[in-house]
Amino acid sequence: MPPLQLSGRDLTIDNVIDVARGRRPVELDPDAAERMGESRAVIERLVAEGATVYGVTTGFGDLADVRIEPSQTAELQRNLVRSHAAGVGEPLSDEVVRAMLVLRANTLAVGLSGVRVKVAGLLIGMLNAGVHPVVPSRGSLGASGDLAPLAHLALVLIGEGEATIEGAGPLAGGEALARALLEPLTLGAKEGLALLNGTQMMAGIGALAHHDALRLAITADVVGAMSLEAMLGTGAAFAEELIAARPHPGQVASARHLRELLAGSEIWASHRADTEHRVQDAYSLRCMPQVHGAARDALGELERVLRVEINAVTDNPLVFPTGEVISGGNFHGEPLALALDYATLAVAELASISERRTARLVDAHLSGLPAFLAERPGVESGLMIAHYTAAALVNELQTLAHPSSVDTIPTSANQEDHVSMGATSALHLREAIDRAEQVLAIEALCAAQGLDFRTPLRPGAGVARAHAIIRSRVPHLGADRSPAPDIGAARDLVHAGELLANGATQGAHG
Repeated sequence: MPPLQLSGRDLTIDNVIDVARGRRPVELDPDAAERMGESRAVIERLVAEGATVYGVTTGFGDLADVRIEPSQTAELQRNLVRSHAAGVGEPLSDEVVRAMLVLRANTLAVGLSGVRVKVAGLLIGMLNAGVHPVVPSRGSLGASGDLAPLAHLALVLIGEGEATIEGAGPLAGGEALARALLEPLTLGAKEGLALLNGTQMMAGIGALAHHDALRLAITADVVGAMSLEAMLGTGAAFAEELIAARPHPGQVASARHLRELLAGSEIWASHRADTEHRVQDAYSLRCMPQVHGAARDALGELERVLRVEINAVTDNPLVFPTGEVISGGNFHGEPLALALDYATLAVAELASISERRTARLVDAHLSGLPAFLAERPGVESGLMIAHYTAAALVNELQTLAHPSSVDTIPTSANQEDHVSMGATSALHLREAIDRAEQVLAIEALCAAQGLDFRTPLRPGAGVARAHAIIRSRVPHLGADRSPAPDIGAARDLVHAGELLANGATQGAHG
């Protein structure tokens, strides 16, 4: 894969995924380097003139009125990074740290942060060499950006903190750089602040989570279609003309996908020929386009916000080619926080409706299948407790879906008196996706078992393909066994998107 050029202007979510997960190499666009040089010249001139500039010749936060002498510039920036590295909790994964590194480099590449080209160069060098700072996951309020996490990342740039390198470590930051033949920085005026102010943790997790959540939403169609066929449901409610009467983009896309999955179904044909069949299915089956589609649209809003955010300058103050240095609030994470919370609600709903379908599959009174999908109900419990697990996970999701963005706790002696809590929103979204994948995996196991009982009738081609993939990893439940390994195997399929046909993510929002 050719190196990704960072220009600060046209980074995509897919680019972030390529760098974070695919280890795509990165380089700085020459035009971006030129802009950065012009911005840096403004800062150096202002320092030489003794001008009063927030974070350059003053303290930070409530200490903005404290004057800093030019001779204290390096100490000010170094102390900023050290003092703000107050994170706690388990470290962020390498892929999240890589997303943060590429996003931080990209925002500097815009050329409004007043830093030297070598600052972005070291971030890029760390990415390409696999030097990954150890960044605790808790400590960001999501306003003034992700200060604590970004401070832990910045510590390594000055040869401090901890980092891993290609799986080794954690090592002292300076040692990790040395192994990669990289030199630590002595920060100049504004550079520590430029590394810390920003929403790169929120946006990095958000980009990765959006990719996974969208895949989950589309997989929900596949698993839901399996359940519909296992319970002799009808796809009539997915008719194109009916859906067109309420053409939300996600609903249209989900219904189209369901029609494709069910095409050629012998089960549906048999069902239509039965004069005693149900006229309407339960909502968890009939309303899949409406619920799955609404989730897609919520994720579409997150995508819209991320497209802006990953090419935005979330530093403060900003340094313009005119020589102006303007303090503002671009670091405030509210746009991301609201979108991330919305996405978490969507993911929770995907799991909620999935659990309802699982409940019907294991209920012989509703499914027309053996009780708990066991071969010998009574002496065997089948998948009874697998449903319990799904219900427990949905309960946890309901807690995770509480919006973090509705809360704020003033900090910095009340200077920072409204914060977004968007980092918590991002962490909750990541956890919600994990739980929802488990719920969909349980439904997939139950639906596959139900389809086994409908043999010799064949389901739609898309459903048959998904059923065959599950059966290639998990055999039919012929007698009671621990469902835990089966759930794990099915979850791996859901997480990897293996139940999706090639191109299934195209046109995901309509």
